[in-house]
Amino acid sequence: MDILIRRAEKKDCVRLIELVRELAEYERAPDAVTVTPEHFEESGFGEKPVWWAFVAEVDGTVQGFAMYYIRFSTWKGQRMYLEDLLVTESLRGNRIGKMLFDRLIEECKDKKFSAMVWQVLDWNEPAINFYKKYDAVFEPEWVNCSLLVS
Repeated sequence: MDILIRRAEKKDCVRLIELVRELAEYERAPDAVTVTPEHFEESGFGEKPVWWAFVAEVDGTVQGFAMYYIRFSTWKGQRMYLEDLLVTESLRGNRIGKMLFDRLIEECKDKKFSAMVWQVLDWNEPAINFYKKYDAVFEPEWVNCSLLVS
């Protein structure tokens, strides 16, 4: 298996959305993906990108990705916010997720972010166990909030 971790490119957007849908299916929210392909592409590769990503190309096909954006903490400064990390189901267990996560850590150091932060569903034991290998700190006292504005 030939695995290449590289920065996402505009041409990857169609495949990335397919993987986002696979993630939504896994997270039991298949109808929650409402972003249009145009908005997705513009947000990552337009004049003012708001997200960046690395992809895992396996034998020439994108089979995983890690997407992040910059979050600002008034206490800690710029931090990487890991929005999504996914390896397609059939290739899990081949250390591709580790390769992507390690590349994110490098990016954090290169960009001098103070930390990387993310969320994980409390029932997603495989992901929780993966993050525990990195000695991640889990913060149960924080409650997630959102407000839909449309």
